[in-house]
Amino acid sequence: MISTSFKTPREIYTIPPKFIPSEITLKNYIDLFKGVNFGRPLLNTIIIALVAPPLSILLNSMAGYAFSKFKFKGRDAIFLIILATMMIPGQMTLIPTYLIVRFLNMLNTYRGIIIPGLVGAGSIFFWRQFINGIPNDLIESAKIDGASELHIYFRIILPLSTPFLVTSFVFAFIGAWNSFLWPLIIATDERMYTLPVAVSIIAGQYGENIGTILAGSTVVVLPILIVFLVAQKYVIRGIAMTGLKF
Repeated sequence: MISTSFKTPREIYTIPPKFIPSEITLKNYIDLFKGVNFGRPLLNTIIIALVAPPLSILLNSMAGYAFSKFKFKGRDAIFLIILATMMIPGQMTLIPTYLIVRFLNMLNTYRGIIIPGLVGAGSIFFWRQFINGIPNDLIESAKIDGASELHIYFRIILPLSTPFLVTSFVFAFIGAWNSFLWPLIIATDERMYTLPVAVSIIAGQYGENIGTILAGSTVVVLPILIVFLVAQKYVIRGIAMTGLKF
């Protein structure tokens, strides 16, 4: 895919195909950003992928912390109800969620794209599992020293959760960056298209221009690979630490 995105149209259809292009060209990328206006979807995706993960981690980790360390009436029943929502196919909630977002006048906005996907039962479950491993004595000692719940959360829970926090960020970033169906439904204005939506439209309108389509696909995939490779050590460690607590 990456190799073909740098090939000329003549070389793309050469048989047998060459893995390394004999004549490297940037024309496909120039056409992508100047001819197809790929810049705005790229900007939209960057904004969504940078805003959504921190908010998602904040909300899910707070919920996980509450279900793990707080004792309140109906805690286990509420947690089971949240887990039960994992059995509902995401497609079934699309129409109700769309109607709510439209009622709140958030169509074609970043808020409408980001907010519905911030909290998930799976994320709350994994955060609860991880925080279960943090000793209660540590939290009680902090309370005796006069620390508030927010102080304990931000100064003790989050620092001790660094491997899983990074893992959550990477998965949330990948999910936000690759999000296709929900932005496709809610963004009727092309100025709010995200990269996956833009690539699918380019594939439909410029199907004969394989080089431009693969250049767009490269722009979609490359940041994800870079983020994963940079955080690979923490991701593996975070998954291993969470898996041991099942």
